[in-house]
Parts: sequence; structure tokens; C-alpha cells
Amino acid sequence: MKQKESTQIFEAVNLGIMAGMRSNSAPATASHILSQQYSPELGKSPLKFMQLPTVSNVLKVLAIGELIGDKLPGAGNRIVPVSVFFRCSAGALAGASIFKANGNNAFKGALIGAVAAFGSTFASFYMRKGVVQTTGLYDPIVGVIEDAIVIGSANYLNKNTESEFPVFI
Repeated sequence: MKQKESTQIFEAVNLGIMAGMRSNSAPATASHILSQQYSPELGKSPLKFMQLPTVSNVLKVLAIGELIGDKLPGAGNRIVPVSVFFRCSAGALAGASIFKANGNNAFKGALIGAVAAFGSTFASFYMRKGVVQTTGLYDPIVGVIEDAIVIGSANYLNKNTESEFPVFI
């Protein structure tokens, strides 16, 4: 049984939003989900690497490193063009992988993930700046709140897909 297209869209949007907040979180989450359940559709595509447990683990380490690096004083601005590009690419990769795993058009999933990442990049940047200015909270504390949102979203998607994602044996 495959996921409904509306579920795939929901996941691609959520992964894109996560990518806008923490770029490595979306591919790490998508790869974790896909490494738990093999999809022959994904297995015969260029995106098959997203199902590999090793890739999943490497992406998780990168995501953890990003969570830490975001709090450092030298952390770059997420709205500089190169950062926006990588965030959109991360959202596209995650969205494409979810769609392809379900036998659907990877380009559609990539587009949804990239657009969501683009919007989330700017929305989360300006919301974080606004919260810091309005509340006087120290920026890294607001960053930890952002981290909690991303981690909560990843956990939700993982739990949500346990019963809905297609299981192929």
C-alpha cells in the first residue's frame, strides 16, 4: 500500500519547512524514514542512496553538527544566497525521495520541498530575529527553540510514517 498523494505532499512540505530552519534536518529525516522500509521504486532510481542506513547515519551526524554550529557566534546568515540554495536543495532532495519512494514524480516532490524550504528560510529567519528583538532573549536560546521545533517535526514525521509508509519486502 502506498501513501496517499496528500500525505506525500504534507511530508514534502514539512520536510521543506525543516530544511529552511535547519538544512540538514530534512535529508536526515527523509533518509531515516526511507532506510527503515525498502522501496523498490526508490531502489531503481538515482535517489536509491537515500535508503542506505550508512547515508542515514551520516546525514544524522551532519544534522546534529548543524544544530550545534547554529549557536556559535560565527554562524552564517541563512538568507545569504548560497545558504538559501543549499536549503532549497535539501528540501528538494527530501521531497523528491519521498515522492519517488511512493512511485510518484520525483520532480513534483522536489518542487514542493524546495518551495517550502525557500519560504521557511526567510520566515524562520525573520521570526527568530523578531523574537530576539521583542523578548530580549539571547539569540542561541531562540535557536534552541527552533531546534525543538525541527526535532519535534522529525519525530512526528517518523511516527506518522510508521503506519502509512509502504512496506515492501
